Order: sequence, then structure tokens, then C-alpha cells
Amino acid sequence: MKKIALATLSFICFTVAALAQAPAQVNKVVDAEDAFNKLVARKGIKAGFLAVADPEGIVFKPRVVKITDFYEGVEKQPGTLQWTPKIARISYDGDLAFTAGPYVYQNGKTDDDKVFGDYVSVWHADPDGKLKLLIDLGIQHPEMEKEATTDFKEPDADKKPVKNKDPFNGKNIILATDKMLNQGLTISSLGAYKEFLSPEGRYYFPGFEPMIGTEQVMKFLNNEAITISAETISGGRSTSNDLAYSYGRARIKKGDIVSNYNYVRIWEVDASHKWNILLEVFSAIEN
Repeated sequence: MKKIALATLSFICFTVAALAQAPAQVNKVVDAEDAFNKLVARKGIKAGFLAVADPEGIVFKPRVVKITDFYEGVEKQPGTLQWTPKIARISYDGDLAFTAGPYVYQNGKTDDDKVFGDYVSVWHADPDGKLKLLIDLGIQHPEMEKEATTDFKEPDADKKPVKNKDPFNGKNIILATDKMLNQGLTISSLGAYKEFLSPEGRYYFPGFEPMIGTEQVMKFLNNEAITISAETISGGRSTSNDLAYSYGRARIKKGDIVSNYNYVRIWEVDASHKWNILLEVFSAIEN
């Protein structure tokens, strides 16, 4: 009986350990985004954002402000907002995730009242493991003629990440990487992105449809004669060291026009432990 009991206990311990080591599923963040979308449709934009906001969650209106501070300060956000996640990632541990995709905002009754664009949302797990909205911003562009492809990718179960025992050091590494990229941008935008942009990296710039891949981004930067100077504000990293984010301010010269922007970058680590940009989005700061 003792042998049977020990064998049973060993099996239970093995099962629990195996479950604990299993990576999070990307549907966790997709479901959170869909629930948020339905909540906004049912209760309105203000109530929806306040319901899902992380205590430290931010929006850009146009400067960085807490989600709770902004939406508690407005009586009601007019219009309707709908969006569809088309790209989604989640960290191995499930504590950090993001989605991005097209949105439609309408403050009127006709099609002429519709505004089109793409959003980016970063989500962070609370102490109970529930995802809360950490960052939200987007860009406007003309209505897309072709529907965006869906790109939901699970964490690699074969690449068990090294746990981050020092969250402050993890954050500092991302901030240092972000600052290194910003320093490179002052020398050469093309050279900096060639070094830091993932081969499948996405680039979101106001007035343009999202660009995917190094070749397309490089062509855009070259054709639009874009030069960038940027300043890091803050960032963070997952406990499993496989997904991160950073944000800051940028001053971009496009031809002869100079404008100010907020930026958010989503970072992923590659097989050589190098951090690369999976997605970057610029949001204009209106004068």
C-alpha cells in the first residue's frame, strides 16, 4: 500500500510540475480583448476602459496619463468604438501580452462619420492572474481595402525561459536596449532598424497602413526621408524574459516637416538572447 501511495503521490507531483511549466495560451489575451470590446459596445467607451484598466495603465491624450485619471475626468466619451485583434502574443508565464488590429470609431450616423485606423494594446496580469489593460494607443489611416491576416502565435513550449528573479534588473535591460536604439536612430534610422527590427517586425505610422517585415519598413523610411530622434520614458519585461515593452517620445522629420510623437515598442527575445522589435507604433502629439 505504501508503494502504491508513494507512486500516486509522485504522479500527482509530476503532473502539477508539468502543468506549472506549461506556457500560457495566446487565447488568454485574445479573449480579454474580445471581452473588452463587448463591454465597450454594451456600456460605452468610458465605462469599458475603467473596467479593464490596470492601476498603472496609461493612454496618450496626447501626453502620458493614467487610464483611470483620464476617463474619470470626462463625463462621457461620445461615439462608438469597435476593433478586431489580428496579431497577438503572450509571454511564457502569461503575465505580459499584447494585441493589435484594425478599429473603427464612429461619432455620427453615416459612413462619412467613421474614422479608421489600427490600435495596439498591452496587457499585464494582476496578482490574481487576470489580464488588465496597461497601454492603449493607435493610429488613423484610410480604410483598408484588404482585410489584415490573423497572426496569433503561442509561446514556444520547447524553449522554457529563464525566470527573471530581479524584476528591476529586467526592466533596466529593456530600458538600456531602448536607449541604445534611440542613440542609433540619431546616427542612421535605416541602420538602427536594420539592427533592432525583427524580420517579421511591424511598423505603425499615422496615415499609413501597418507595414510588416524589414524590407517594407526600410523602403518606407527611405521613400519618406524619415529621420528620428527619440527619448525613452519607461518600459517593462515579462517574468519569463521573452516579451517586453517600452515607450517614450519622438521627434520625427519627414521630408521638410518636423512633428512630435509618442511611441510604444513591443520587444521579443531571439534564440541568441538578443532583444528585437516585434512592433513599433507612433502616435502623433497634436500641437
